[in-house]
Amino acid sequence: MSDGPVFGELDHPPRLLMGPGPINVHPRVLRAMSVSVLGQFDPEFTTYMNETMALYRRVFATGNPWTFLVDGTSRAAIEAALVSTLAPGDDVVILDFGRFGMLLSEIAARCGARITLVEAPWGEVVPPEAVEAAVRRVRPRLVACVHGDTSTTMAQPIEDLGAICRAHDALLYIDATATLGGMAVATDAWGADIVSAGLQKCLGGPSGSAPITLSDRAAAHVRGRRHVERGLAGPGAFQGAGPRIGSNYFDLAMIMDYWSPDRLNHHTEAASMLYAARECARVVLEEGLEARFARHALAGEAVAAGVQAMGLEVYGDSSHRMTNVTGVLAPAGVDCDRVRARLREDFEIEIGSAFGPLAGKIWRIGAMGINARKHAVLTTLAALEAVLRAEGFAFQSGAGVDAAMAVYADTTR
Repeated sequence: MSDGPVFGELDHPPRLLMGPGPINVHPRVLRAMSVSVLGQFDPEFTTYMNETMALYRRVFATGNPWTFLVDGTSRAAIEAALVSTLAPGDDVVILDFGRFGMLLSEIAARCGARITLVEAPWGEVVPPEAVEAAVRRVRPRLVACVHGDTSTTMAQPIEDLGAICRAHDALLYIDATATLGGMAVATDAWGADIVSAGLQKCLGGPSGSAPITLSDRAAAHVRGRRHVERGLAGPGAFQGAGPRIGSNYFDLAMIMDYWSPDRLNHHTEAASMLYAARECARVVLEEGLEARFARHALAGEAVAAGVQAMGLEVYGDSSHRMTNVTGVLAPAGVDCDRVRARLREDFEIEIGSAFGPLAGKIWRIGAMGINARKHAVLTTLAALEAVLRAEGFAFQSGAGVDAAMAVYADTTR
């Protein structure tokens, strides 16, 4: 084999990540990740695991004992939740109002489940009465829903879903990847049985660790499918009566054994990512959940006011928009991708493009975590103004920044 290049040291310029995620990582989280690695059964390390569980109970607003981390991106927890609850032939009702509702369907199909979709057009949300009608008809094992779908920037109301599920003996799974730590996620008040997230959005960490929480009844269902690996099972080891979970790595029953006092080995915990997740939760809770939700809502309001003052249109149903990601319709005659490229090349700012039917039609501007702050919002709007003027889009110069500053100056809210 011939010698190849060694390549250079990583040394790209810092960028302001104002898209739908990932976002800039909080400096405290970066520092936590530099702490030395411990062995996975070191008593100090298992103490960190227990502390992380306790912290995320508060973040998820739950008393669930089974609140822990799945190693992997937010999709790892999504897949773990679905593959561990759905056996082949089980019925699942999925709320579909964007790309990530479609993702739930994709994963559920791989589990061999029978899927019933309750759909809404992109830019809208699913009415609870439509969900109830489907659940009453199908009697599913599980109802699965995305809380905030960043592909459409819509936030699905969850408040009625828990009661619907309990009335028909279904479990309720919520994907809160894009909202945990930035919008209210009321696990117990909603009656949600499984809620999962990721670090890379409102929690202000890097992608690679996925917090998850399970209610007692969800945990009982998952443990009913528990099958211990042959290499670990001792004489008389408990095995569940249900069908074995179809994934080893994403088997929540085995991961729960690992996070339990038994510490039954499953994988080698990603120590640096656990440190990151732990520090993310500490940052969130030190600020306070209500204060954090208000800060994200204020930033989202400022973004919306700024783009509207430029003569741009905010996408989607205004009564159900996410507070932390704003969809903006690109005006006629303006190249959506070229605007994004110029923001990155000229200002080192990243905003998001879109998927499917919205590709090339909207920008998605996120204001999450450490970036849900006045200076980040104003800097992004000022740069967007400059790029749009250069692209020939006419509006009153400075209008966007002025409108956003007025939102921040309004002390009546």
